[in-house]
Amino acid sequence: MNGDPCLLSATELRALIAARKISPVEIVSAVLARAEARQPELNCFITLCGDEAMAAAREAERKVMAGEPLGLLHGIPVTVKDIVNTKGVKTTFGAVPYKDNVPTEDAVAVARLRSQGAILIGKTTTPEFGSKCLTDSPLFGRTRNAWDACRSSGGSSGGAAVAVASGIAPLAIATDGGGSTRIPAACNGVVGLKQSNGVIPHSQALDVFGNQTYVTPTTRTVADTALMMQAMAGEDACDPWSIGVPVPDFVGTAAPRGDLRGQRILYCLTPPGRPVSAEVAASFRASLDRLARLGAELEEFSGDGFDIEPIWRAINHTVWRTRFAKLAAEHRDELSEAFLKQLALATEVSGVDYQEAMFARTALFRRVQSLLARGHFLAMPTLTRTALPIKQDLFGSIEIDGAHFDSVRPHWFPWTMPFNMTGHPAISLPCGFARDGLPIALQLVGRFREDADLLRVSALFEASSDLLSRWPE
Repeated sequence: MNGDPCLLSATELRALIAARKISPVEIVSAVLARAEARQPELNCFITLCGDEAMAAAREAERKVMAGEPLGLLHGIPVTVKDIVNTKGVKTTFGAVPYKDNVPTEDAVAVARLRSQGAILIGKTTTPEFGSKCLTDSPLFGRTRNAWDACRSSGGSSGGAAVAVASGIAPLAIATDGGGSTRIPAACNGVVGLKQSNGVIPHSQALDVFGNQTYVTPTTRTVADTALMMQAMAGEDACDPWSIGVPVPDFVGTAAPRGDLRGQRILYCLTPPGRPVSAEVAASFRASLDRLARLGAELEEFSGDGFDIEPIWRAINHTVWRTRFAKLAAEHRDELSEAFLKQLALATEVSGVDYQEAMFARTALFRRVQSLLARGHFLAMPTLTRTALPIKQDLFGSIEIDGAHFDSVRPHWFPWTMPFNMTGHPAISLPCGFARDGLPIALQLVGRFREDADLLRVSALFEASSDLLSRWPE
């Protein structure tokens, strides 16, 4: 094989390994060298597992040469967000009080990737407990955007998206509680899927019945996302929503075959009253044109009823307050001001407020269901503008085309939170670049538990442009 293995997709590496044209040792060596070279600039890792990864690579090479059966991801490097448990490898949750925490077992999603031969090379950065849309923490500092060191990586899975975007590893496990996979995917020009509720079991959720967080894949290509889904999906007794959910042929379905004739896509630029930059609006119109050229029928829908950040916050911050109030009381000096402020906001939410938010969540689900009865998919921009400045304050104002707005969440990513609450699959796909060279992304939403169909449409959209040929400098 000629060329840099770090610039190949997992799908390509998988074929080369099976054909004995490249060794897992070569791949992991190249990936670790790239990680060590780029880490000082990007700061996307909390932990690198060099010795363990090389040992796993040598064993993977032995199996290939011995002709033993190979797993779906045999010898392929993967990173795991440092909020997801990894047996024997530090999992800090991005928080100083957990800087020496070492889990005794893998999360279900991690165990499944390992069982298919994936090789863990490191743990990627996250703000404390994945608590915001920017990736920084007193534990490790700031993670920089893969395309511009002066911009944020997004969050909370910023390290995962940056590692993939910069060619350090083709596969990353992330998480998403309000957009935490799709936001950094959009900021860094990679693919970020938040799958349907229950498709990938969540073994760390404390409230599995009211849970709106997901353990997710992040990759450069739709085909690689399908590979991860194939490995991670399937029921597990730890997660009631996963029980009885079948595992389709994600890999086969995600091949970019055919067209979108007979598919109706409903679209909306932004909920009423929410801003969007001119460049994002133009890129969104161009994306709709691409979908139409593929044969899709387009119909606009109203964004009324989707300005739901207060509802999301009432639920989410109440969960955080319940989980972390004791930790905050005992370790206040070790936690960030932004994290403590979010916990304090939850004290204003009463039990009645929380239950009313849960009622509103049900109404939102039914609203999305009614839209997806009219159309097969929904389309909207993932973010209202490109990546924010590297020193952005979560509680500061956000600037869009010269105007300033007083709250980051509802003004930057109004379209990601709704689908955490409803459980529908939502994917962020690169769709273009702004004049400053930063990525812009499209979000597509599919019918509940029809994740494979969403990947098929995504693969066709991806194949309709040459964005994959472009890498960060």
